[in-house]
Amino acid sequence: MNNSFSLSGKVALVTGAAYGIGFAIAEAFAKAGAKICFNCRGEQHMADALAAYKQKGIEAHGYFCDVTDEQQVSNMIQQIEQEAGIIDILVNNAGIIKRIPMTEMTLEEWKQVIDIDLTAAFIMSKAVIPGMIKKGHGKIINVCSMMSELGRETVSAYAAAKGGLKMLTRNICSEYGAYNIQCNGIGPGYIATPQTAPLRQTQPDGSRHPFDQFIISKTPAGRWGTPEDLMGPAVFLASDASDFVNGHILYVDGGILAYIGKQP
Repeated sequence: MNNSFSLSGKVALVTGAAYGIGFAIAEAFAKAGAKICFNCRGEQHMADALAAYKQKGIEAHGYFCDVTDEQQVSNMIQQIEQEAGIIDILVNNAGIIKRIPMTEMTLEEWKQVIDIDLTAAFIMSKAVIPGMIKKGHGKIINVCSMMSELGRETVSAYAAAKGGLKMLTRNICSEYGAYNIQCNGIGPGYIATPQTAPLRQTQPDGSRHPFDQFIISKTPAGRWGTPEDLMGPAVFLASDASDFVNGHILYVDGGILAYIGKQP
């Protein structure tokens, strides 16, 4: 069974893996034996990320690339193929969220979220699939969201993008499953990261932040998730162990999507 979950000799590209969820997934892949490649856009982010990977004992290959720019993506894929090899595993992790009421959101803000959270996954997948076909196998993992299934106030663009990403996942499965390419999604629940830290801060009176209370009450596990909670599911979906799993969204949410909530 250990061989089924091994990523030894595989080349993995995780977008937006300078920190947070993407970094945790890349770390898990490295521990399973994969060669790690990642992208980011800022020089400081790149320097910090390379230092963080080195501290973990991981030799990661970092590339400057805007994943919404098709030419930059094409150039990055060619460079990775020359320096590390043809990509076996792609994780479309790069994403943003803008919490703005829909009637107050500008079209430019809407397009920015759609471009990064959905269109970039199309551009990246389109770029790596030919190499995967040539190799005779490939794994694409799209980082979806509970907002692939649910709506919530102020996240119209994000929910639309993640819902679209779910269907892109299923369509890549439909088009390229015959080439031994598996495309699946991971749908994280509410994850404790530096970005969500303000939502978990203790209030001046010692109580929990209202949103923190809300999430805990809605999650059967009774806690926020951690980036480490995503490591095992990601390795499974990247490994030979999931060769007959295709077009599936694996929600790693502590049970929140299965739970109606406590009676008031």
